[in-house]
Amino acid sequence: MIGVSVPESQHDIAREFFQLCKTPWQFWKADQEYQIVICTGDAVVSAKTQLLIAYGGHSEHSSTEGKKSSLASRSYISYRDCRIPIYGECSSFEGSSADVAFKEANGESSVRATRIEGKTTVEIGYNLFAEVGHLLGPGQPDDCATCPTIELHISLLREIITRAGFPFVEIPPSPEGFSFSVCLTHDVDHPVLRNHFFDLTMAGFLYRATLGAARAYLRRRISLKRLWRNWEAAGRLPFIYAKLSDDFWHDFERYREIEGKKPSTFFVIPQRGVPGRQKTGSAPRKRGCKYSLSEIKAALERITAGGSEVAVHGIDAWLDTESGLLEQAELAKIRGANYRGIRMHWLYFDEQSPSKLDAAGFCYDSSLGYNNTVGYRSGTTQVFQPLRTQKLLEIPLHVMDTALFYPDYLNLSEKDAHTVVTTLIRNASRFGGVLTVNWHDRSIAPERLWDEFYRELLEELHAAGAWFATAAQVAGWFQMRRSATFEKVEYGSNEVTVRVRLSVIDSTLPHPKIRIYKPCKIDASQPFAAAGELEFTDSPLTSAIDSTINL
Repeated sequence: MIGVSVPESQHDIAREFFQLCKTPWQFWKADQEYQIVICTGDAVVSAKTQLLIAYGGHSEHSSTEGKKSSLASRSYISYRDCRIPIYGECSSFEGSSADVAFKEANGESSVRATRIEGKTTVEIGYNLFAEVGHLLGPGQPDDCATCPTIELHISLLREIITRAGFPFVEIPPSPEGFSFSVCLTHDVDHPVLRNHFFDLTMAGFLYRATLGAARAYLRRRISLKRLWRNWEAAGRLPFIYAKLSDDFWHDFERYREIEGKKPSTFFVIPQRGVPGRQKTGSAPRKRGCKYSLSEIKAALERITAGGSEVAVHGIDAWLDTESGLLEQAELAKIRGANYRGIRMHWLYFDEQSPSKLDAAGFCYDSSLGYNNTVGYRSGTTQVFQPLRTQKLLEIPLHVMDTALFYPDYLNLSEKDAHTVVTTLIRNASRFGGVLTVNWHDRSIAPERLWDEFYRELLEELHAAGAWFATAAQVAGWFQMRRSATFEKVEYGSNEVTVRVRLSVIDSTLPHPKIRIYKPCKIDASQPFAAAGELEFTDSPLTSAIDSTINL
């Protein structure tokens, strides 16, 4: 068991961090002994422990000699093959021989380790819980979007513990038998083309399907086949308005054919023609949708009958609880809809939104992402519970089609977009968690025609060993993992005895698993073992496990 000593103001942050780093821990108690103690500079403890990890560069053995600190808006430390952005104070230790992480600005170690009378003390030059609080609150700026920062903090902590000669027990954020989870989602914004008559949406379609497509072809961004499909679609417009031709935007059910047995979640707007509000007044008129639920109800019912899910694409729920309740009630009229799941239209959100959605009874939200880029706004691959909420879980949004391809955003070619998304898939394979993808309802239709890229993306995700699930299933699996409690953890010389129990069990979902990292062999005179790949063993966690596992 790890004892954790942090200021009371950071208790909620510590609780959530150890739901993400799911390892046995408790807040430090003076009358108990711990093999490992974690503290911050604001909550220094003089503990009888074999390993003391002091974040913020402070400990009972700390010395200011040879120590350099800086306070800047952001700095970076190098850890293995990654850069970890640090948003608060970051120190380095001149002369430290610890080869774990280094401050990028001066190349000096951000970790100092000493061993005195059998006790190892490790000082780390930043405050972990202040960093996590920032990530789960304001989040990361665009230029740090591709860094899974919280996962790197967890990885660094795990490496420090194992290289100091201790095993590390955890429930990783990936289901038994899978590398990670995938949540396929679709924002339903424009499902009826004929409803757009001489408006900005139609003007944009015509430009991109004709002149825009021609320009993209000349620049070798699209094929001749795709150019012809767009021109042919533009020529069909009069026939669509006259109801003499099928509406090719009203075909989002084709996702069922593309995705096969992979379930997905469709977020639908509950009210037609309502742009909603910003904090300072009305939102732009173009934010209001031009379809009603009755126009797509039959299609949505067929989607849910096929195993996919329908949830709320909210308008004003992010601002007040009453709007959230109203938007739930509208969607509840559709059979099979999960009206307790939500993603805000245009990703409107602020730091008070989670508590408003929580009070409205939503079980999950999936609004925390970027409109203009892809990556980890909250710095994590994992589903988490926003601070100051009771039940709401946040499924972070990582990849959005328009962010990849639109000229106002990343404006990537499909080749370059594939490179960017592949990096996120590799991160998911490495760290676990969920990769959430948003492919808008009309993105597989003219003028976008991003259907082939989407097919290839699904193939790559499948090949990477992903579990495909609806947003509600992903939230349910992480809720099951969160319910796990460590009732007993004892370390022997070559074994670990573990007793873990799940209080939430869903037999329709894959099991979690217990992972035990083996301690590195160290020289008794040295605080750290040499760097290397960490070894671990996995065991499935069905409802409970009570066993002794050899290391």
